[in-house]
Amino acid sequence: MAIKSIKDLRRPKAPPLIMLLTACLASSWMCSLAQAQIQPLDAIVAVVNDDVIVKSELDSQVELLIPELQARGATIPDPTTLEEQVLDQLVLERLQIQRAKTLGIEVDEATLNEALTNIAARNGMGLMELREALETNDVSYDAFREDTRNQIITSRLQQEEVVKEVRVSEQEVDRFVETERDSLITRNEVRLSHILIALPENPSSAQVEQARDEAQALAGRIRQGEDFASLARAKSDGGRAQEGGDLGWFPLAEVPSLAAQPAQTLARGEVTDPIRSPSGFHLIRVSDIKGDTPKPITQTQARHILIRTSEVVSDQDAERRLEQLRMRIVGGDDFATLARSHSDDTGSALNGGDLGWVSPGDTVPAFEREMDALSPGEISQPFESPFGWHILQVTERREQDTADELLRLRAKDALRLRKAEETKELWLQRLRDEAYVEIRLDEFDD
Repeated sequence: MAIKSIKDLRRPKAPPLIMLLTACLASSWMCSLAQAQIQPLDAIVAVVNDDVIVKSELDSQVELLIPELQARGATIPDPTTLEEQVLDQLVLERLQIQRAKTLGIEVDEATLNEALTNIAARNGMGLMELREALETNDVSYDAFREDTRNQIITSRLQQEEVVKEVRVSEQEVDRFVETERDSLITRNEVRLSHILIALPENPSSAQVEQARDEAQALAGRIRQGEDFASLARAKSDGGRAQEGGDLGWFPLAEVPSLAAQPAQTLARGEVTDPIRSPSGFHLIRVSDIKGDTPKPITQTQARHILIRTSEVVSDQDAERRLEQLRMRIVGGDDFATLARSHSDDTGSALNGGDLGWVSPGDTVPAFEREMDALSPGEISQPFESPFGWHILQVTERREQDTADELLRLRAKDALRLRKAEETKELWLQRLRDEAYVEIRLDEFDD
């Protein structure tokens, strides 16, 4: 299996051409390649607290990023600027790993192997085939494992320190459902329209720049309200120009690779920025959408008591304390009272350990598995998650079968993620401001 990038392996199964395009459009820094092996004399380009980033790591990341920028038709910064941007991403990644270590956030081998198995399965492979595919493309499997581990760790760290703190009001949900309902629907088919500003076979830099500017100007006119079909008839070099650029309806799995990402993310009537291909610059518009409203889901109301491990609290100590608390609850003591007194989850402890209504995917897999196995009223045995040791009680379950309610739940989740992304930037900046970071790129200037 040919792989352009390590990112090809970390996304849901899609036809190969779609995978290659969407890999190029994915966020680079969260899915970066594993750190290059450090040679004994490798030069240091940054000091991050008590850790270092070396030149070979930086060079590896730059080499990976350039083809992705080219595939998107993006302007590649000058080498100095590009190095500075990539190094900044590496610094932020290193700071998050250090912060997670301080909080005791780890990923055990079983969880890591499960994640790798899922990555392989999404790409139609077994683990051995995944390993062979990576090594065929000169990617170390051991490095890939550690990079995957780091991604899981940073995701859990952000969940703990950013996502959990985000609050969404009912008024915000109302506005989101009204203005962005399309994004909440599971898409089955999309109707697409297309404008092409063509390039000759071997274009000059000036020709590329002129075509990009023309496509960008058309995108701006469309967003200002001009009719897409009229502009397509007048300006497009595409084969369906005289039909107003209309490409017709596509099942989502059969969308051409060039339009795969827009077909999944744009709302009705939205148009992309210019997309570069060998034939020129393309504008893709989602003209219409067919899809299903969310299916009913099972929600669980649960409460828990968390004991975090530390240098003075071992796994055995945490498990033993929870066994004792469980025996007291079974014997008649009030769960909520004990949670307020003993739980290390300060957010839920104030509410007697109550987590509210939990939807599938809201908690880490280890917690969700234990929760799903319990009947209402039942109390779990002590179990471990990335956050520590828990006992858990399910108090109630319900089926959410009203489309409007389900759409509102999706809207709340989408808003939470959007707000978390904004909050994350401030959190990352604070993380950096509180750290010791010394950049040594100047030592490599000519």
